[in-house]
Amino acid sequence: MKLVTLLVLPFAAALASTAPFKGCQQKVKESIHGPPHRWYKHAPAPKHHMLELKIALPQPKFPELEQHLWEISDPSHARYGAYLSKQETEALMAPHPETLDIVNEWLALHGLAEEDVIHSSARDWVTIRVPVGLAEEMLDTTYHVYKHAETGESIVRTTSYSLPDILHHHIDLIQPTTMFARFKAFKSTMHWTNQAQPAVSIPPGATITGPAGNPVDASCNSTITLSCLRQLYNAENYKTTATNCNKLGLTGYLDQYVNNKDLQQFYQAQNPSAYGSDYTLVSINGGKNNQSYAAAGSEANLDTQFGFGLAWPTPGTFYTTGGEPHFIPDLMTPNNTNEPYSYWLDHVLSQDDIPQTISTSYGDDEQTVPYTYAIRVCAGMASLGARGVSLLFSSGDHGVGDGRANPASQRCKTNDGRNITTFLPMFPASCPYVTTVGGTVNIPETAASFSSGGFSNYFARPAYQEAAVSAYLAMLAPGTFEGLYNSTGRAFPDVAAQSESFSIIYQGQESLIAGTSCSSPTFAAFVSMLNDARINAQKTPLGFLNPFLYSIGYTALNDITDGNNPGCGTLGFNATVGWDPVTGYGTPNFEKLKDLVLAMP
Repeated sequence: MKLVTLLVLPFAAALASTAPFKGCQQKVKESIHGPPHRWYKHAPAPKHHMLELKIALPQPKFPELEQHLWEISDPSHARYGAYLSKQETEALMAPHPETLDIVNEWLALHGLAEEDVIHSSARDWVTIRVPVGLAEEMLDTTYHVYKHAETGESIVRTTSYSLPDILHHHIDLIQPTTMFARFKAFKSTMHWTNQAQPAVSIPPGATITGPAGNPVDASCNSTITLSCLRQLYNAENYKTTATNCNKLGLTGYLDQYVNNKDLQQFYQAQNPSAYGSDYTLVSINGGKNNQSYAAAGSEANLDTQFGFGLAWPTPGTFYTTGGEPHFIPDLMTPNNTNEPYSYWLDHVLSQDDIPQTISTSYGDDEQTVPYTYAIRVCAGMASLGARGVSLLFSSGDHGVGDGRANPASQRCKTNDGRNITTFLPMFPASCPYVTTVGGTVNIPETAASFSSGGFSNYFARPAYQEAAVSAYLAMLAPGTFEGLYNSTGRAFPDVAAQSESFSIIYQGQESLIAGTSCSSPTFAAFVSMLNDARINAQKTPLGFLNPFLYSIGYTALNDITDGNNPGCGTLGFNATVGWDPVTGYGTPNFEKLKDLVLAMP
C-alpha cells in the first residue's frame, strides 16, 4: 500500500472536504487506566515505525442480523437452517453511506488517497498503513513500545486516543491502540512434555465402562488417542464422507505451524487410512507454514492431528494467520505489533465458501481486550453463525483466574486502576455467538481443574441460556464468591471434552499435551461428523450451536458432575448436575446427538 504524505486537491474540493471538521474539538475516543499486569512502558515508539490501523465503522443494521441469527439457529423456529448468504449478511453489516463519506474525508485531510485505503468486504472495516508519527497526529496521542515482563515480547500501543468529535458517531474503534491481548494458545504448560510418559501397566484387553455404557480401552485413562475419543464419545462405527462438501476448519496464529511430517507420522500411528492425505492451507496476512522441525508448533500439530484425524476423510482447512509487522525488530522496536484475529475474521467473512465447522484454541483475559473491540469481533462471529458456520473456542486454562486456589494471584486483579481481586473471564470464549468448550479428565470423566469458566463482564447473558444458568446460580449458597463475578453475564463454557494426556507427534517424537486446546478441536470434529450426517440426509448444517444445545441438545451430552476450577484464592466453581461454569452441559454422546440432529428439520 502506498503512503501519501501530501494530497493535492482542487481548491474548491479541498475547502468542501475540510468543512465538516472546521471547529471540531478532539475528544478522547477510548482510554485505559494503564497497561495490563506484566506489561511495562519500555521506550517511545520510533516515528518511522509503520502501523497497520484497522478502523471499525458502525453497523446500524446489526440488530436485524442478530434477530435472523436467533431464528435460524433455533430448532423450534420455522426458519431453522434458513441461513443468510454472504451478500445478505454484508448488507446487514454495512455502515451508513454518510459514515463512509465523512471517514474518507478525514483520511484525505491526513494525506491518504483512495488507493491507500482498504475496505473489508462489507465495508465496515477500513485499513490504512501509516507511520507512528502520522498516527499520533491523527489520533492526538503518543505511542510507546511496551514489553511483557515474562515473555520479553514487545508491542507498540497507547493508553488513550482521540478523534474529532464529529467522528465519534462514525467510528466505533481504531486498533492497534489500547489493546494488549496476546491471543495466546490455550494449552496448559503444566502438563506439557516433549516425550511420552512411561507406559502404565495395563492387562491386555482390559476395559473400563464409558459414559454411553460401552467398553473403553483401559489405556485411555493414561493416554488419549483418536481411538479413545471415538470409543469414549460413542462414535466408533460412524464413517464420514469426503465428497458431500462438508469441511472442518482449524485456525493457527503466532507462528504456529503444522509440521506435515509429524502429521503423516501421527496418521500412520493412529489413523492409517488417513496416511498420505492432505489438507488445504490458507495463508492470511502473510501467514506462513514453515516445515522445519524446529518451527513445528505444538498447538498447530495438536489441532490438526486430532481435528483432522477424527473427522477424516472430511476435507480439512488450516488457516495460518500472520501478525508480524513488515520490519526487522531491534532493541527499540517491537516484534509483534499487529494482533492477528481480526485479520482472520475479515478474510473468512469475505469468502463465498467457508467450512461449516471451525475451531480456535486461542484467546486471552477478557479485560485485556478493549470493550469496543470485543463487541465488534463478536458481531463478526454472529455474521458467520448467520451463514451457517459453527464456531467453537477453547474456554482457557486458568480456572476462574490463575488456576490456583491459594494464594490469590496478582493475575486476578482488575486493570482499571482499582486493582481489586476478581475472576477473569476469557475472550473470545465469552462471546455469546460462539460455542465454548471446557475440559475434562479421566474415565469416568471429571472436570479438569484448569478448565476456565465463569461469567463475562462485557456480554449480557443471552436468552438461550437463561434457564440453565439461573438454575445453577440458584444452587450456590448465598454470598458465594460475592463481588468476584458478574452473575448476569454470558456464562461459559457451553460444553466440554477431554483435555489431558493427548498423544501427539511433535518434532518426530510422541509427546503428551494438555489443555482446553485439546477440547475444542475434539468437540469440533464431532460437530463436523454431525454435519456430515445431516448433509448426507439433505439437511442444512447445524450452524450456531447454542440454541440447539440449550434447548434439546444437552439431552445427548454426558453430564459431568464432579470437579471444580480453582483460582484467585478460591476453589472456583463446581461441576454439578446440569449446566455448570466448568464443563457446561458436558461431553458428546455422538450416536444420541446424531439421532437428535437427524430428527430435526
